[in-house]
Amino acid sequence: MDDVLQRIDRFCDEVPRHWATPMDDGPLRLFVRNRPGWPFYARPIPGGPPVTAEDVERVRARQRALRVPEAFEWVAGEAPSMTHAARAAGLPVKMCPLLVLDGGPVGPPLPAGYSARLVGPADGDLQAAAHSVMTVAAAAFGAPRPSPPVGAALAELRADLATGAIARALITGPHGPVTAGSAQRVGDVVELVGIGTVAAARGRGLGGAVTALLAGAARDAGAEVVFLAAGDAAATRVYERVGFRRVGECGIAESG
Repeated sequence: MDDVLQRIDRFCDEVPRHWATPMDDGPLRLFVRNRPGWPFYARPIPGGPPVTAEDVERVRARQRALRVPEAFEWVAGEAPSMTHAARAAGLPVKMCPLLVLDGGPVGPPLPAGYSARLVGPADGDLQAAAHSVMTVAAAAFGAPRPSPPVGAALAELRADLATGAIARALITGPHGPVTAGSAQRVGDVVELVGIGTVAAARGRGLGGAVTALLAGAARDAGAEVVFLAAGDAAATRVYERVGFRRVGECGIAESG
C-alpha cells in the first residue's frame, strides 16, 4: 500500500506539469498555469521536510499575489504534517477517501435509451462532445456553465486525447447528455476526475457506468494504477461497486 500511495503522490506532482510551471517555496510546490484553464493547487514536495503553518501562509500570500485560488491538495499518508499545518493556518480541511481499482472494473448496465462513449480526437463532433462533458460536469458540481473549446484550446484537447494524456467520457439519455467523467495519465498511473451526473438523472447507476468505462479504457491502455478521490460516502460506495478499494485519504484545503 505504501508503494501505491507513493506512486499516487508522485503522479499528483507530475500531472500538473503538462499545463503548469512548478514554483517551489520551502516544503511546498505551487503549480502556476502557463496556458488557459482552471488554476492548479499547491502541494507538499514529495519526500520533502514537514510543512508548517508558516509555510502555508507564505504560499497563500504568493497565490493571492498571482490572483489564483488559495488551494492545497495532498496525499495524507505521504505528507502527514500538511493536515495540521493547513488547519493551523486557518484553512478548512476536507479529507476524501482515496481509492484504487483492483483488477478490471465492473460497471452496471445502462438503462434503456442511454448510450455511453469515449470522446476521441478524430470525432467529427469533438467540439460539441467536449462541451457536453464540460457542461454536464459543471451542472453536476454547481459550477458556471462553460464555453465550448475553440482555437488553441480545442487543438490542445485533440492532441491530449490522441496521446492518451487525458480521456473524456459521456453518457447520453433520451433528453441529452446526463453523465460525464474524465481521466488524466502520467506513465502507467491514471486518475479519474470530474465524474458527475446531472441531478435529474441520478440514482440510475450512470456514475458507476461512466467510471467503469473510463477505468476499463485505462486498463486496456496498460495503466497499472487507476485511482480516484471520492467526494463523500455515497460516491465511495458507487466506486466500490465498480471494483475500487480504499487505500488512504487525500486532503483538500481551500480558502473561502
